[in-house]
Amino acid sequence: MQDNNQKLWTQPFIILTLCNLLLFLQLQMILSSIPVYAKSEFHANALEVSLITSLFALSAIAARLFSGRMLEKGHRSVLIFVGLLLALCGTLGYQWAAGIVTLILMRMVFGIGFGMSSTAFPTMASDVLPLKRIGEGMGYFGLSTSLAMSIGPTIGLTMLKSYGFSSLVYSTAAVIIVIVPLAFYLIRRLPKNHIEPPAVEPAEGKKPAFNRKLILPAALNGLMSLTYGGLLGFIALFGEEAHLSNPAFFFLFNAAAVLIVRPISGRIYDRSGHKMLLIPGSILMIVSLVMLSFAHTNWWLYTTAFIYGLGFGVMQPSLQAWMIQVVSPKQRGMANGMFLNSLDFGVAIGALVLGAVAKATSYMAMYRYSAIAIVLFLVIYLIQMRTSSANKTSVKPS
Repeated sequence: MQDNNQKLWTQPFIILTLCNLLLFLQLQMILSSIPVYAKSEFHANALEVSLITSLFALSAIAARLFSGRMLEKGHRSVLIFVGLLLALCGTLGYQWAAGIVTLILMRMVFGIGFGMSSTAFPTMASDVLPLKRIGEGMGYFGLSTSLAMSIGPTIGLTMLKSYGFSSLVYSTAAVIIVIVPLAFYLIRRLPKNHIEPPAVEPAEGKKPAFNRKLILPAALNGLMSLTYGGLLGFIALFGEEAHLSNPAFFFLFNAAAVLIVRPISGRIYDRSGHKMLLIPGSILMIVSLVMLSFAHTNWWLYTTAFIYGLGFGVMQPSLQAWMIQVVSPKQRGMANGMFLNSLDFGVAIGALVLGAVAKATSYMAMYRYSAIAIVLFLVIYLIQMRTSSANKTSVKPS
């Protein structure tokens, strides 16, 4: 897109945002429902349930590493359609799985396909945005992911309870199928350079060096996502243990809080940076997780969901903006990839570790222990802030 064209909501950007929303919506609808199905159908224990979530996330991470090299060679359309095909096969495979091992294998197939497609869409979105509005545009694009993460589990768990697992599988497969003609139309309409850019960048053909400034925010994002992995994997099972009638509504109230706080937090970030958001956001998440572990009524659950959503809605976009801000424009793909991978890695480790904790204790105690991850987040961040301030003071002229 030409620099003088400052229009943000172009047709390609709208379609890409819609495709991303549908892709993550499909993921979140099935992600929180499969643990319930695995426990009821195959009598899976807490560790086996955690493997269903963690191995999917690790498969997506591995696929993104492979996809990054394909993007450098300009094969975005291949990534999208092969990724969607694998995601569709994995989704339909849930219905035909005869045991827990087959179910986990299908999750891994889906993870590979999801990792491929979810890498291509944001890269293409950054290409069609005007350079002077790329921060604003990627903020709106990222909102599609946050919205899907918030409402998808509610839709999925409600469908599972009301219509059964088969209906949920076919519905999520239909969502993937809807993405295909949208992506095909998009590719037909976009100029070739937006779909298959040069395989080698002009500057001597060298790949941009890894930016070490991404390590800290990526690690913090992983710690935050660890708690979300515990919610996605076990909130329905926690509801059974705590005798709560509608645990799926946790994500509905979480979504409401995210939608309220996201535009506000963006303006605060532009004005004051991440320090004004990550500290209060982490405190809100700690409070919500401790409260959740003592939930005994639905309204107590919904209150904790809203508080968690306020914290998560503040912290997630701040971490992503921080990662994009510390790199050059050529390294934005790297920053977005590390953001998504640290998110998936946190979910994977969270499901695995917290599943083991739940097996040894209970789901209620598990959420109490999961708050330790955010306490660690806060400690690391405060140390970083103090070190950064000390370094700035030391370089001031006397």
